[in-house]
Amino acid sequence: MTSVCRWVRLLAPVLLVGVLTGNCVAEDKPWVSLFDGSTLDGWEKVGKAESVWEVKDGAINGSGPASMLVCTKGPYKDFKYRAEIKINDKGNSGLYFRTTRKPGFSDGHEAQIDSTHTDPIRTGSLYGMCHVYKQLVKPDEWFTYELEVQDDVWRGRNVTRMRVTVNGDELYQYLDFEQKFKEGYFAFQQHDPGSKVQIRKVEVQEIPSKAP
Repeated sequence: MTSVCRWVRLLAPVLLVGVLTGNCVAEDKPWVSLFDGSTLDGWEKVGKAESVWEVKDGAINGSGPASMLVCTKGPYKDFKYRAEIKINDKGNSGLYFRTTRKPGFSDGHEAQIDSTHTDPIRTGSLYGMCHVYKQLVKPDEWFTYELEVQDDVWRGRNVTRMRVTVNGDELYQYLDFEQKFKEGYFAFQQHDPGSKVQIRKVEVQEIPSKAP
């Protein structure tokens, strides 16, 4: 906080609210669409050549062998991110964030997309970190996935806060003390030939870090 802000805090606490929302606190940036609804401009397939990523009826469709579809915009560090997604019965996919530009399945964080796959870790999970085993969304139905990821300080320790929301219901806030992945790109996973994932309305909003 600047010396001006400290001075205002001492002399006029009410005025401080207006100052903080103006010059002393960084504002969130506007929401930015990462998918134009008709092409894969700004996206790139990484993985097996036989896998298929295409746009049909205004949605990205993934099928075939294992691969990743990576958004070439970035990297992103602190953000709110949302997408509308559909996964088939017995299908498996993942919404990746803070991943590398050419990721494999273990690079970056993964928000699981799975309603009825043999893997019991369901949609709403941060894979390998916080697992949800209850079916929150049915297969072959559109749902909204929202993430808020922000570096912060908790009890004197640096953390990354990750809020996970499915269909408007905030499930939990996970505190990542390891902070293995500092920043990176967004991607979607094509898990296996039996899986078919669809994605539409992909958006990101950058937010300020709370870490020093």
